[in-house]
Amino acid sequence: MRVELLGAYIDDLNMDETVEKAAEFIRSGRPHRVITLNPEYLYRAQARRELLDLVNSADLVTADGTGIVWACKIAGRPVKERVTGIDLMLHLCARGGYEGWRVFLLGAAPGVAEEAAERLKQQNPGLVIAGTHHGYFTDAESGRIVEMIRRAGPHILFVALGAPRQEQWIARYQPRIGVPVAIGVGGSFDVISGRKKRAPRWMQRLKIEWLYRLIKEPSRFKRQLVLPKFALLVLRRYLV
Repeated sequence: MRVELLGAYIDDLNMDETVEKAAEFIRSGRPHRVITLNPEYLYRAQARRELLDLVNSADLVTADGTGIVWACKIAGRPVKERVTGIDLMLHLCARGGYEGWRVFLLGAAPGVAEEAAERLKQQNPGLVIAGTHHGYFTDAESGRIVEMIRRAGPHILFVALGAPRQEQWIARYQPRIGVPVAIGVGGSFDVISGRKKRAPRWMQRLKIEWLYRLIKEPSRFKRQLVLPKFALLVLRRYLV
């Protein structure tokens, strides 16, 4: 079942159901796009139709973050739970550990994808790392990278280029790559590699990971201003 929020359609699935859906995609062998939708992306998409079209043409869209879950509740179209990019990536790799799935990590600074891949392999011995590549490449180099991924033959492609670049890149090159599951995961490689720390569990439970990131990276302040704008937009649209 899908729910509509500010013009975007979101799948009402919990984490286990989302992982199972991805497993179905892998069994099919056909290419699928997964988007983990957060408030910042959805707010920008209100003024950029092409971003909204990327969401609504995706095969699976999750509620990435407390803001989206809250907004769906305000809109009278609640979803079961948040399914963030990093949590989905970790759950897929855990499942891939005993399924023998092949994964490819694309993005982040040089060296980060390799470090993240090594940690994922340590945590999930049965997981196959099909390949890695950093995210510091030009559009002109994309063809070479696409061919590299295609030859590697992964079941899942994790792309950490930041939104919306990662979603745009996947939509453009997924047909040529043909990977069963392609998903944008933002800054997940930095956290998994250990280069950045995730918010403590208690902050995750209180749904204030955004505050932890802001404290650790004050430069995010300008980006975080989108959150109150998003909240105000939701309240105006659905309550006023």
